[in-house]
This record gives sequence, C-alpha cells and structure tokens, in this order.
Amino acid sequence: MKRSNFILSLVTAAPLAALAKDNSKTWREEKGFVIKAGDGRYHGNITLKGVNKNVLSVKVSGRDTDGDLAIFEQTSLSQGRGTPLHVHPKQDEIFFVEEGEYGFQVGNDKYSLKTGDSIFLPRNIPHSWIQLSEKGKMIVTLQPAGKLEEFFVTMAALKQDPTPAEIAKIFADHEMQV
Repeated sequence: MKRSNFILSLVTAAPLAALAKDNSKTWREEKGFVIKAGDGRYHGNITLKGVNKNVLSVKVSGRDTDGDLAIFEQTSLSQGRGTPLHVHPKQDEIFFVEEGEYGFQVGNDKYSLKTGDSIFLPRNIPHSWIQLSEKGKMIVTLQPAGKLEEFFVTMAALKQDPTPAEIAKIFADHEMQV
C-alpha cells in the first residue's frame, strides 16, 4: 500500500472508530422527566429488609444515565440502625440530609450530620452510617450508578430478614464488600 493511501485510510478510519466507541452506549433518556414527591421511578417505593427497614425511592435510575449516575431518596424509619461498614470499589457516594440526624464513619473518621448537611464518601474507603433521630430523610447520589438500585430491589424482595452471611453475599453480588 502506498504511504499516501495508508495515511488517508488512517485519517478516514479514526473518526469512524471514535463514532463506533460513542455508539457503545446502550440507551440513554433523551428527554427530561419529573418524579413527583413521594414517588419512585421504575420501582415505586422500595421497603428494605435486613440492615434497616427504610423506604427508598429511585429518583434518577442508572437506566436513565447509561449507568453514569443514580439518585435515591431514602426515608429513614429505623432509628439506631443503618449499614454495616462496607466498601464500594467502583462508586463514589454523596449523602445530603434533608431531615433528621445521622452518624457516619468514613475510614477512621466519624461525623454527625443534621438537616442540610452533606458528606462525600469516596470509592474504596470503608464507610457506614446510622440513623440517630426518630425519623429522617436523605438524598443519596451514586456515581457511577453501579448495582445499588438492584441491591435495593433484592433486599426488598426478601421473604425474611437475611442472616449476616446472606447480607455479605447480597452485598458482594452487587459490587460491595462488607
């Protein structure tokens, strides 16, 4: 092949390769949408079993963003309960406290958050939280979305509270480590 033909083939193939890469996305919402107060996208309100009995409402699903982002509203009904110390190897989390009071552990550091406070939990750092007030509400943002939405659906579908070993397996199946 002549050098000029080779260069021409590279110049024309590069944009096509870039387009092919961009088309690897499976699906993404092309219009805005509204989720009314008290509603959850796709699943309605998800009542958890196991680590706590809170109610989660998916506001923005990973399905809407090709897995780039997920946002949940959590209505906390489990004073004195929360999550075990766990790690998300692939996701960062942000919690915004809309109502109530929570204790967070991030690595070795402990924080008390009240209405209006936010906390960033970086991936690969062990963290947990506990609900301190009688009631509470938080907005949880996950980036990328990962499998947390499916985790919530799995926990809600359980017939009874899982054992610690079952909880560890469910966490592992959804890209988290207890």
